[in-house]
Amino acid sequence: MFKFKNLVLIACILIYSCHMSTTPNNQDKPMTNSDVHSFAKPAEAVVTHIHLNLNVDFENHILKGFAKINFKNITGTHQLILDTRDLKVSKITQGENETETKYQFGEEVKFLGKALSIEVETSTTQVTVYYETSPDAGALMWLTPEQTAGKQFPFMFSQSQAILARTWVPCQDGPGVKFTYSADITCPHSLMALMSAENDTLLHKDGVYHFNMPQPISSYLMAIAVGDVRFHSFGKNTGVYAEPVMMERCIYEFEDMQKMVDAAGDLYGEYAWGRYDMIVLPPSFPFGGMENPRLTFATPTIIAGDRSLVALVAHELAHSWSGNLVTNATWNDFWLNEGFTMYFENRIMEKLYGRDYADMLDELGFNELQETVKELGDTSIDTHLFLSLKDRDPDDGMNDIAYIKGQFFLKTVEHVVGRERMDVFINKYFTEHAFQSMTTERFITYFNENLINGDTASANKIQLEKWIYGPGIPENSFRVKSVLLEKAAAQAKEFIAGKPAKELVTKDWSTHEWLHFLRNLPEGMSREQIAELDKKFHFTMSGNCEILCDWFQHTITSNYLPSEAQLEIFLENVGRRKFIVPLYKALVKTPDGKAFAKKVYTMARPGYHSVAQQTIDEMVN
Repeated sequence: MFKFKNLVLIACILIYSCHMSTTPNNQDKPMTNSDVHSFAKPAEAVVTHIHLNLNVDFENHILKGFAKINFKNITGTHQLILDTRDLKVSKITQGENETETKYQFGEEVKFLGKALSIEVETSTTQVTVYYETSPDAGALMWLTPEQTAGKQFPFMFSQSQAILARTWVPCQDGPGVKFTYSADITCPHSLMALMSAENDTLLHKDGVYHFNMPQPISSYLMAIAVGDVRFHSFGKNTGVYAEPVMMERCIYEFEDMQKMVDAAGDLYGEYAWGRYDMIVLPPSFPFGGMENPRLTFATPTIIAGDRSLVALVAHELAHSWSGNLVTNATWNDFWLNEGFTMYFENRIMEKLYGRDYADMLDELGFNELQETVKELGDTSIDTHLFLSLKDRDPDDGMNDIAYIKGQFFLKTVEHVVGRERMDVFINKYFTEHAFQSMTTERFITYFNENLINGDTASANKIQLEKWIYGPGIPENSFRVKSVLLEKAAAQAKEFIAGKPAKELVTKDWSTHEWLHFLRNLPEGMSREQIAELDKKFHFTMSGNCEILCDWFQHTITSNYLPSEAQLEIFLENVGRRKFIVPLYKALVKTPDGKAFAKKVYTMARPGYHSVAQQTIDEMVN
């Protein structure tokens, strides 16, 4: 998935060669582990398939229709329990004959919603829930034409991770439950509907689209988007959907997508999901990317014009193995998704662009991890890889710890045992657990039995338990130093020492070198220094959102007023949390900044996704 602070590094993966042509049956082995973020009881009755028939109502901002749910009654229970939040249910039937049955909602629980208990016969294997979503459904973002790139048609998209699928589909909304799904979606004739499933590439004049996802996935990977989009193919099984006005830029930016898929396959085995396509969403998408199977959702902020931010594509692609194929069983195990994905991402980038490039990404990531640990506190339980999220929104765990600490744990393991031995282990791990879920506890057992295998010297060097259940960054962490970033930092140091900006050596710098340069400048530079840098490098007018975010943090701290208008435009047109959260955080530190933040947020809030709104509401008010 996306990542709160940085979405640009790695994961790893497998050799699972037979899953392309057949539908796996591993969903017959439901997770029995307790999931504190789900009311469902999959150990008693587990969902195996969902068929959706929904109408997309842009006027009322709702989805309306039914969900036909197949399930396996494991214990002969008389109730099927689903997760819901803000769903309006009109009736529920059971069996193919659709005999109406009784149901009841449980008490409302903050951010979890309500349990939906459905009475069933022990022989029943199917229920049909007739319902509609709330106009305020947490997963669904309804955009006016003015909020899109093209400005002519409305747009709707979903964001189900972590536990928002229940706001648009009645389901067992925990990552440990996997099921297949299909759908019939009706939308306005001028718009195209897409899902995390097998998609058509052409507009349907009747507005009716049919979808099928033959491989079992977790509910957080269910996704839908409806808008004025077109398709461009990059090769045998890759392509991009985007609004027409964005398409030319997308074609240039993602030209290497097929190469990435091929490189990933060379590293860890054949891609398991048929096609790997991407849709570039309007700016209000709150994350860098979301690894919805077959259709990655991506922010337009990665379109920098120089392909410098496409590591995000490698990240979401890597999730096709780590996360989508082998999934964290609960959100406490989130690092099993993201740590592996960050590791693999970096391997893809190294293979395509060389070791120096990968080292830049590694060092930037480690620096961000250090900042996160400093912010949380190096003894905080929130810096453990295995999280403790009971009675908390799982979004609280989606920061650099799971991503980058998880990545550097795996890099440390590789450093100890060697890359060849590491790759053999990873391939075996993903092959043997494909289309299943994994807990941290079971991973530790598998790790010790299949990688360590009695090698106490390596075990002592790795210190696995310290990484997973301990705070901060262990002292034995693998580190990398990027020569290219060292040169960028040296230029920052020379500028602070008095060297004029026009004499700095910055020719052919990548985005990553510019970011390192900006991050090595001190807070609170004089306005004269800020103005000198802006005159030479035109940071305020940059089209690169990564650079703008870091630059605006300096201008806010130094109260550099010439950038204020562009900062306001940025905050009103970009909804990605990675960028807007640190900027609002910097603004609210002073009375004048907080007043400015409140003014801008009043205008910007309607264009932000609910996930972003929740974060900024608490910060600004």
